[in-house]
Amino acid sequence: MNQNLSIEQHQVPQQVEKARLQDYAVGKFEALPSRKGTKKAIERGRVLVNGKPGATATWIEGGERLELLPALARQLPDLDLGLKVLWEDEHLAMVCKPAGILTNGNRKFTLENGLTQALKPSAAHNSLPRPLTVHRLDYPTSGAVLIAKTRAALIRLKRQFEERKIGKTYLAVAAGDTTLNERLNSPVDGKAAETDLNSLESLKSEKYGKLSLLQLHPRTGRRHQLRVQLAQAGCPILGDPDYHLPGLRSYGNGLYLHAWELKLQHPITEKPLMVRAPIPFKFRRLFETSIAKLEEKKA
Repeated sequence: MNQNLSIEQHQVPQQVEKARLQDYAVGKFEALPSRKGTKKAIERGRVLVNGKPGATATWIEGGERLELLPALARQLPDLDLGLKVLWEDEHLAMVCKPAGILTNGNRKFTLENGLTQALKPSAAHNSLPRPLTVHRLDYPTSGAVLIAKTRAALIRLKRQFEERKIGKTYLAVAAGDTTLNERLNSPVDGKAAETDLNSLESLKSEKYGKLSLLQLHPRTGRRHQLRVQLAQAGCPILGDPDYHLPGLRSYGNGLYLHAWELKLQHPITEKPLMVRAPIPFKFRRLFETSIAKLEEKKA
Protein backbone atom coordinates (compact mmCIF):
# COMPACT_ATOMS: atom_id res chain seq x y z
CA MET A 1 0.00 0.00 0.00
CA ASN A 2 1.27 3.49 -0.86
CA GLN A 3 2.33 5.07 2.42
CA ASN A 4 1.14 8.51 1.22
CA LEU A 5 -2.47 7.34 0.87
CA SER A 6 -4.75 7.38 3.88
CA ILE A 7 -6.60 4.21 4.79
CA GLU A 8 -9.43 6.10 6.56
CA GLN A 9 -10.74 9.67 6.57
CA HIS A 10 -12.97 11.63 8.92
CA GLN A 11 -14.54 15.05 8.42
CA VAL A 12 -14.96 16.97 11.68
CA PRO A 13 -18.37 18.72 11.83
CA GLN A 14 -18.32 22.52 11.83
CA GLN A 15 -20.12 22.65 15.15
CA VAL A 16 -18.08 20.56 17.57
CA GLU A 17 -16.87 20.98 21.13
CA LYS A 18 -13.21 22.02 21.13
CA ALA A 19 -10.95 19.13 22.13
CA ARG A 20 -7.39 17.86 21.87
CA LEU A 21 -6.74 15.53 18.94
CA GLN A 22 -5.85 12.60 21.25
CA ASP A 23 -9.30 12.90 22.84
CA TYR A 24 -11.38 13.74 19.77
CA ALA A 25 -9.92 11.04 17.49
CA VAL A 26 -10.78 8.11 19.77
CA GLY A 27 -13.31 5.91 17.97
CA LYS A 28 -13.28 8.00 14.78
CA PHE A 29 -11.25 5.44 12.83
CA GLU A 30 -12.30 1.79 12.58
CA ALA A 31 -8.66 0.68 12.70
CA LEU A 32 -8.10 2.55 16.00
CA PRO A 33 -10.83 1.45 18.42
CA SER A 34 -8.90 2.15 21.64
CA ARG A 35 -7.60 5.32 23.29
CA LYS A 36 -4.12 3.81 23.66
CA GLY A 37 -3.92 2.82 20.00
CA THR A 38 -5.15 6.26 18.87
CA LYS A 39 -2.54 8.07 20.97
CA LYS A 40 0.22 5.82 19.66
CA ALA A 41 -0.85 6.41 16.04
CA ILE A 42 -0.81 10.18 16.55
CA GLU A 43 2.65 10.06 18.14
CA ARG A 44 3.93 8.08 15.15
CA GLY A 45 2.66 10.71 12.70
CA ARG A 46 -0.09 8.53 11.26
CA VAL A 47 -2.96 10.98 11.92
CA LEU A 48 -3.06 14.00 9.61
CA VAL A 49 -5.01 17.17 10.34
CA ASN A 50 -5.74 19.08 7.12
CA GLY A 51 -2.94 17.20 5.41
CA LYS A 52 -0.27 17.69 8.10
CA PRO A 53 0.77 15.34 10.94
CA GLY A 54 -1.15 16.19 14.07
CA ALA A 55 0.14 16.11 17.65
CA THR A 56 -1.68 14.74 20.65
CA ALA A 57 -2.18 18.34 21.86
CA THR A 58 -3.43 19.69 18.51
CA TRP A 59 -6.75 21.48 19.04
CA ILE A 60 -9.75 20.29 17.04
CA GLU A 61 -12.19 23.21 16.71
CA GLY A 62 -14.48 22.18 13.83
CA GLY A 63 -14.26 21.65 10.08
CA GLU A 64 -10.89 19.84 10.02
CA ARG A 65 -10.20 16.85 7.76
CA LEU A 66 -8.57 13.94 9.60
CA GLU A 67 -6.76 11.15 7.78
CA LEU A 68 -5.23 7.94 9.10
CA LEU A 69 -2.10 6.69 7.34
CA PRO A 70 -1.18 2.99 7.24
CA ALA A 71 1.37 1.73 9.73
CA LEU A 72 4.86 1.24 8.36
CA ALA A 73 5.30 -2.36 7.37
CA ARG A 74 7.58 -4.51 9.54
CA GLN A 75 9.35 -7.57 8.30
CA LEU A 76 7.76 -10.31 10.36
CA PRO A 77 8.61 -14.00 10.14
CA ASP A 78 6.23 -16.48 8.56
CA LEU A 79 6.67 -19.75 10.42
CA ASP A 80 5.30 -23.16 9.59
CA LEU A 81 4.35 -24.36 13.07
CA GLY A 82 2.04 -27.13 11.93
CA LEU A 83 -0.89 -25.43 13.68
CA LYS A 84 -4.23 -27.24 13.81
CA VAL A 85 -7.01 -25.04 12.40
CA LEU A 86 -10.26 -25.66 14.28
CA TRP A 87 -12.53 -23.36 12.23
CA GLU A 88 -12.05 -20.71 9.54
CA ASP A 89 -13.87 -18.37 7.16
CA GLU A 90 -13.05 -15.03 5.48
CA HIS A 91 -13.38 -13.04 8.72
CA LEU A 92 -12.04 -15.15 11.57
CA ALA A 93 -10.44 -18.42 12.53
CA MET A 94 -9.79 -20.53 15.61
CA VAL A 95 -6.58 -22.49 15.99
CA CYS A 96 -5.10 -24.75 18.64
CA LYS A 97 -2.08 -23.25 20.39
CA PRO A 98 0.49 -25.81 21.48
CA ALA A 99 1.85 -25.55 25.02
CA GLY A 100 5.29 -23.95 25.25
CA ILE A 101 4.84 -21.14 22.73
CA LEU A 102 3.92 -17.47 23.19
CA THR A 103 0.65 -16.27 21.69
CA ASN A 104 2.21 -13.07 20.33
CA GLY A 105 4.88 -10.50 21.13
CA ASN A 106 8.33 -9.48 19.93
CA ARG A 107 9.80 -13.00 19.87
CA LYS A 108 10.24 -14.91 16.63
CA PHE A 109 8.54 -18.15 17.65
CA THR A 110 4.99 -17.04 18.45
CA LEU A 111 1.62 -18.41 17.47
CA GLU A 112 0.84 -15.17 15.62
CA ASN A 113 3.91 -15.56 13.40
CA GLY A 114 2.62 -18.97 12.31
CA LEU A 115 -0.85 -17.81 11.26
CA THR A 116 -0.02 -16.70 7.70
CA GLN A 117 1.20 -20.20 6.89
CA ALA A 118 -1.68 -21.95 8.66
CA LEU A 119 -4.65 -19.91 7.40
CA LYS A 120 -6.11 -19.07 4.00
CA PRO A 121 -5.82 -15.41 2.87
CA SER A 122 -9.02 -13.43 3.36
CA ALA A 123 -10.73 -12.04 0.28
CA ALA A 124 -12.80 -9.59 2.34
CA HIS A 125 -12.45 -5.90 1.42
CA ASN A 126 -11.24 -4.95 4.91
CA SER A 127 -8.84 -7.85 5.42
CA LEU A 128 -5.89 -7.36 7.73
CA PRO A 129 -2.34 -7.48 6.30
CA ARG A 130 -1.75 -10.48 8.60
CA PRO A 131 -4.14 -12.46 10.80
CA LEU A 132 -4.06 -11.27 14.43
CA THR A 133 -4.81 -13.00 17.72
CA VAL A 134 -7.78 -11.52 19.57
CA HIS A 135 -6.74 -12.78 23.04
CA ARG A 136 -3.86 -14.61 24.70
CA LEU A 137 -3.14 -17.89 26.36
CA ASP A 138 -0.20 -18.23 28.77
CA TYR A 139 3.04 -19.70 27.40
CA PRO A 140 2.52 -23.12 29.09
CA THR A 141 -1.24 -23.31 28.32
CA SER A 142 -2.57 -25.15 25.27
CA GLY A 143 -5.89 -24.80 23.48
CA ALA A 144 -8.25 -22.72 21.36
CA VAL A 145 -7.25 -19.19 20.35
CA LEU A 146 -9.50 -16.81 18.42
CA ILE A 147 -8.00 -15.13 15.32
CA ALA A 148 -9.24 -12.07 13.38
CA LYS A 149 -8.69 -11.88 9.61
CA THR A 150 -10.51 -8.56 8.98
CA ARG A 151 -10.55 -5.18 10.72
CA ALA A 152 -14.28 -5.39 11.46
CA ALA A 153 -13.91 -8.85 13.01
CA LEU A 154 -10.98 -7.69 15.17
CA ILE A 155 -12.90 -4.72 16.57
CA ARG A 156 -16.13 -6.61 17.19
CA LEU A 157 -14.47 -9.67 18.73
CA LYS A 158 -12.42 -7.51 21.10
CA ARG A 159 -15.66 -5.81 22.09
CA GLN A 160 -17.26 -9.20 22.82
CA PHE A 161 -14.33 -10.02 25.11
CA GLU A 162 -14.59 -6.65 26.87
CA GLU A 163 -18.32 -7.17 27.39
CA ARG A 164 -17.72 -10.77 28.58
CA LYS A 165 -19.91 -12.24 25.87
CA ILE A 166 -17.44 -14.95 24.84
CA GLY A 167 -17.76 -18.19 26.78
CA LYS A 168 -14.50 -19.97 27.64
CA THR A 169 -14.19 -23.46 29.10
CA TYR A 170 -10.86 -24.83 30.33
CA LEU A 171 -9.84 -28.26 31.53
CA ALA A 172 -7.31 -28.56 34.34
CA VAL A 173 -5.85 -31.21 36.61
CA ALA A 174 -5.60 -29.91 40.17
CA ALA A 175 -3.20 -31.37 42.74
CA GLY A 176 -3.71 -31.67 46.49
CA ASP A 177 -6.87 -31.11 48.55
CA THR A 178 -9.61 -30.40 46.01
CA THR A 179 -12.51 -29.69 48.35
CA LEU A 180 -13.74 -26.63 46.48
CA ASN A 181 -16.81 -24.44 46.25
CA GLU A 182 -18.67 -24.23 42.95
CA ARG A 183 -17.27 -20.73 42.39
CA LEU A 184 -13.82 -19.30 43.09
CA ASN A 185 -13.94 -15.58 43.86
CA SER A 186 -10.59 -14.78 45.47
CA PRO A 187 -9.06 -11.56 44.04
CA VAL A 188 -6.19 -11.68 41.56
CA ASP A 189 -3.60 -8.87 41.77
CA GLY A 190 -6.03 -6.98 44.00
CA LYS A 191 -8.84 -7.12 41.42
CA ALA A 192 -12.15 -8.98 41.61
CA ALA A 193 -12.11 -12.31 39.82
CA GLU A 194 -14.66 -15.11 39.42
CA THR A 195 -14.39 -18.65 38.11
CA ASP A 196 -17.08 -21.32 38.03
CA LEU A 197 -15.85 -24.88 38.32
CA ASN A 198 -17.10 -28.42 38.07
CA SER A 199 -15.11 -31.38 39.39
CA LEU A 200 -15.44 -34.22 36.87
CA GLU A 201 -13.35 -37.00 38.47
CA SER A 202 -10.78 -37.54 41.22
CA LEU A 203 -8.16 -40.18 41.84
CA LYS A 204 -5.73 -40.94 44.64
CA SER A 205 -2.12 -39.89 44.22
CA GLU A 206 0.80 -41.07 46.35
CA LYS A 207 2.63 -37.78 45.78
CA TYR A 208 -0.21 -35.25 45.91
CA GLY A 209 -2.87 -37.06 47.93
CA LYS A 210 -5.43 -36.50 45.21
CA LEU A 211 -5.63 -35.38 41.58
CA SER A 212 -8.87 -33.97 40.16
CA LEU A 213 -10.04 -33.24 36.64
CA LEU A 214 -11.76 -29.85 36.66
CA GLN A 215 -13.90 -28.00 34.15
CA LEU A 216 -13.38 -24.24 34.59
CA HIS A 217 -15.42 -21.28 33.34
CA PRO A 218 -13.72 -17.92 34.02
CA ARG A 219 -16.21 -15.07 34.35
CA THR A 220 -13.45 -12.46 34.41
CA GLY A 221 -10.18 -12.28 32.51
CA ARG A 222 -7.38 -11.53 34.98
CA ARG A 223 -3.80 -12.50 34.16
CA HIS A 224 -3.08 -16.08 35.34
CA GLN A 225 -6.57 -16.08 36.90
CA LEU A 226 -7.19 -19.84 36.91
CA ARG A 227 -3.67 -20.68 38.04
CA VAL A 228 -3.70 -18.12 40.86
CA GLN A 229 -7.18 -18.90 42.18
CA LEU A 230 -6.62 -22.65 42.30
CA ALA A 231 -3.29 -22.15 44.05
CA GLN A 232 -4.97 -19.83 46.56
CA ALA A 233 -7.55 -22.57 47.19
CA GLY A 234 -4.73 -24.97 48.07
CA CYS A 235 -5.02 -27.12 44.94
CA PRO A 236 -2.74 -25.68 42.25
CA ILE A 237 -2.78 -26.90 38.68
CA LEU A 238 -0.48 -29.87 38.15
CA GLY A 239 2.80 -28.88 36.50
CA ASP A 240 2.50 -25.15 37.25
CA PRO A 241 6.05 -23.74 37.38
CA ASP A 242 4.98 -20.59 39.27
CA TYR A 243 2.08 -21.58 41.54
CA HIS A 244 2.61 -24.97 43.18
CA LEU A 245 2.61 -26.65 46.58
CA PRO A 246 5.88 -26.24 48.53
CA GLY A 247 8.29 -28.95 47.44
CA LEU A 248 5.70 -30.56 45.15
CA ARG A 249 6.34 -29.08 41.73
CA SER A 250 5.72 -31.53 38.89
CA TYR A 251 8.28 -31.82 36.11
CA GLY A 252 8.27 -33.41 32.68
CA ASN A 253 4.71 -33.06 31.36
CA GLY A 254 4.16 -29.30 31.51
CA LEU A 255 1.12 -27.43 32.78
CA TYR A 256 -2.15 -29.38 32.91
CA LEU A 257 -4.31 -26.48 31.69
CA HIS A 258 -6.09 -26.58 28.33
CA ALA A 259 -8.44 -24.04 26.71
CA TRP A 260 -10.97 -26.58 25.51
CA GLU A 261 -14.00 -24.66 24.27
CA LEU A 262 -14.90 -21.21 22.89
CA LYS A 263 -18.48 -19.99 22.41
CA LEU A 264 -19.18 -16.69 20.67
CA GLN A 265 -21.35 -14.81 18.22
CA HIS A 266 -19.91 -14.53 14.72
CA PRO A 267 -18.94 -10.85 14.40
CA ILE A 268 -20.37 -10.53 10.87
CA THR A 269 -23.17 -13.08 10.48
CA GLU A 270 -24.14 -12.88 14.19
CA LYS A 271 -24.70 -16.65 14.21
CA PRO A 272 -23.56 -18.62 17.30
CA LEU A 273 -20.23 -20.45 17.02
CA MET A 274 -18.75 -23.16 19.24
CA VAL A 275 -15.33 -24.73 18.75
CA ARG A 276 -13.42 -27.29 20.84
CA ALA A 277 -9.67 -27.93 20.80
CA PRO A 278 -8.54 -31.58 20.94
CA ILE A 279 -7.71 -32.62 24.50
CA PRO A 280 -4.00 -33.46 25.00
CA PHE A 281 -3.00 -37.07 25.61
CA LYS A 282 -1.55 -36.30 29.06
CA PHE A 283 -5.11 -35.61 30.30
CA ARG A 284 -6.38 -38.86 28.77
CA ARG A 285 -3.64 -40.86 30.44
CA LEU A 286 -5.01 -39.86 33.86
CA PHE A 287 -8.75 -39.54 33.20
CA GLU A 288 -9.53 -41.62 30.13
CA THR A 289 -13.20 -42.33 30.97
CA SER A 290 -14.12 -38.74 31.85
CA ILE A 291 -12.35 -37.35 28.79
CA ALA A 292 -14.23 -39.80 26.55
CA LYS A 293 -17.54 -38.66 28.07
CA LEU A 294 -16.65 -35.01 27.52
CA GLU A 295 -15.85 -35.59 23.87
CA GLU A 296 -19.17 -37.38 23.34
CA LYS A 297 -21.12 -34.59 25.00
CA LYS A 298 -22.74 -32.03 22.69
CA ALA A 299 -22.70 -28.31 23.47
